[in-house]
Amino acid sequence: MNNFTSYSSSVGRLELHVSFKAKYCHKIFSAEAVKSRCQEIFFDAAKKRGIAIKEIGFGSDHVHMVVQLNPAMSVSDMAKILKGTSGRILLQEFPYMKEKYFWGSGLWSPTVYFDSIGQDPEQISNYVRNQES
Repeated sequence: MNNFTSYSSSVGRLELHVSFKAKYCHKIFSAEAVKSRCQEIFFDAAKKRGIAIKEIGFGSDHVHMVVQLNPAMSVSDMAKILKGTSGRILLQEFPYMKEKYFWGSGLWSPTVYFDSIGQDPEQISNYVRNQES
């Protein structure tokens, strides 16, 4: 039930509910192609950096995830990896978004929501899984 992970000198579970919001609350994830590509980018970037994405769900202007981090990684580092990689690639691959919505600025709001999912991860996983566009 607890799904603890063994590391070189520790054992534990560092799972967080995180959320990123598109800058200016633009509803960019209403477009299925943008949402699908963003999800692919998140999973690719996470895998390369040892972040496990357990659940992901999109609203029209935001994303919620349950992520598991290595205790050596900070929330700030995780956010920088996922937001930086996805923002850069999405604005390259969907240039209309940069022109129409972001006027040369980045895709993501600088704010990161995060919270430990605690002892009952299923409740948060259901919330994340059931996001609606």
